[in-house]
Amino acid sequence: MSAFSVDEMAHLAGLARIEMSESELQQLCGELGVIVDSVKSISEAVGEDVPATSHPMPLANVMREDVVGQTLTQDEALSGAPDSAEGRFKVPAILDGE
Repeated sequence: MSAFSVDEMAHLAGLARIEMSESELQQLCGELGVIVDSVKSISEAVGEDVPATSHPMPLANVMREDVVGQTLTQDEALSGAPDSAEGRFKVPAILDGE
């Protein structure tokens, strides 16, 4: 038996502003019922001795050391710019002056 009625599905579809036919609502009742039953069976299988996990295998974040390397000088960085002013990149204005 489905955990949801057609009326409940119609109400949810209305809240989500999704137009659904009667056959789509009936199909959705069955599909959501399967999902609820699956979650329920997993919840029953998990005991207090099973730790909560977000991934089935342990993960380690691979990070490199944050070391300052060779950087460009201001003149080197601006040497490839189409236009510059006062030691900065100059770009076209995108907003009106108002």
